[in-house]
This record gives sequence, C-alpha cells and structure tokens, in this order.
Amino acid sequence: MHERTQDTMTYVRNYGRPDLFITFTCNPAWPEIENELFLGQKRHNRHDLLARVFHGKLKILMNLINKGKIFGVVQCYMYTIEWQKRGLPHAHILVWLQETLHVHKVDDFISAEIPNPEEDPELFNCITTQMVHGPCGAIKPFSPCMKDGKCTKRYPRDFFKRNPNWQGWISTLSPQKTRRWRIFSSYECSTFRRCSR
Repeated sequence: MHERTQDTMTYVRNYGRPDLFITFTCNPAWPEIENELFLGQKRHNRHDLLARVFHGKLKILMNLINKGKIFGVVQCYMYTIEWQKRGLPHAHILVWLQETLHVHKVDDFISAEIPNPEEDPELFNCITTQMVHGPCGAIKPFSPCMKDGKCTKRYPRDFFKRNPNWQGWISTLSPQKTRRWRIFSSYECSTFRRCSR
C-alpha cells in the first residue's frame, strides 16, 4: 500500500491532480454471478466467483477508459482494489486526462439525478436500487452510517449551483456506465475539487 501511495504522489508531481476519481463496485446480482450459483447457494459464499466476475468487468472498464477514450485521451491512470466489510470488491480509479475536463463538459459525463421512469425505466431502476444513499441524518438518526449525529458518508450532499443535474441523496454517476454495468459506480471530477494532499 505504501508503494501505491508513493506512485500516486509521483504521478501528481508529474501530471498534476487526477482529472477523475472513479469508484467501481461489484454488484452481486450481475447475471454472470447469479447464473453460476448452484440451487440454494448464496452469493456471499462464493468470493471466488465475485472476484473473477469483478476483475473481468474491471478489465473491460479500463479498456473502455484507455482504448475507447470514453472520457478523452488518457495520460496515465492507476487503481487499487479493496474489499468491503460485506465481502464485495471495489476499485478506486484515478485517471489523468491529456486535456483537462472543463466545467461545461462535466455534465456530459457526471450526474446525480433520478431520471424520469417513463423515459428511461432501465436507468431509473438501476439508480434507485444501486445509487441512493439513505435515508439517514435527522430522518433516520440510528442508521449504520451515522456517527455523532452526522452521516459518515457526507449525505445529503450540498447542491452545486452550476449543475442542474444534482440531487443530494444520489451518488454522482455516469448514466451510460450505470446503465451498462448495473452497479454502484461513483464518478467525481477532481479537477475542480481538492483531491491530493
């Protein structure tokens, strides 16, 4: 882990702050996982299957980012994989782009809104089942994420004046990627926020 930190600091010295910080989380309900379970078998008992499917999808995502240039030409990237308490792997991905994302382009990639269920029922279902945090706070003070009267995940988030596609309880997301992967996948543009210390 210490080597990864040193590598990241070297990238920051050479290329500046990363342009994107992406969290890519395994969805245990992916069909590739569900279809391989034996009758009566539970997903949480098959860490090998979860890891194999997750790594395959992560590889596809990284190819889309690097070779498919879905965010633009990539200068460099790095990621680390962690396991959550409930046993699901997730990756934290830092991406440095050749051209910095400008404010007017960010809304093309990143959103935090619930779409109209009649216009896009598939995306609506993905977001409402995978991307909504809460309720917590004053609404539900004994929620597991609460500590000293505050949400440890910082929800609800403050609204951004410039982004009309922002709702406080929704994680930042890429609608196209959420629809494709059917997962929790958070996207933040770190060009405009302090990312490195």
